[in-house]
Amino acid sequence: MATDHFTIAGTLDRAAAEPFEVGTVQWIRRPGEGGRDDLSAGYWFISPDETPGPLEVTGHADETVHILEGRVRIEPRNGDALELRAGDSASINKGVTATWTVLEPTVEFFVYS
Repeated sequence: MATDHFTIAGTLDRAAAEPFEVGTVQWIRRPGEGGRDDLSAGYWFISPDETPGPLEVTGHADETVHILEGRVRIEPRNGDALELRAGDSASINKGVTATWTVLEPTVEFFVYS
């Protein structure tokens, strides 16, 4: 019996990044690929000079992040702030409003689900 599957592999490549809402993104899985509108993943490249200051963001999806390089601070409106450095991860529920501050040039791997 055949099983349908969809597999994507990616390698970190800054040259493959394209403009994003803020900073740039290298998509590994674009929204909608493989028939999964709610699932995407990629690398986000951002530096403090690319931001207009702290960014208030309300999550449009559940988001899990892993910091590969740099440092960011995430301050949920109704929760404790956390500072993420290289090697740290966090998962944030859809609909949570948080202020993101990019403290150092950062490379983040993310999954929206």
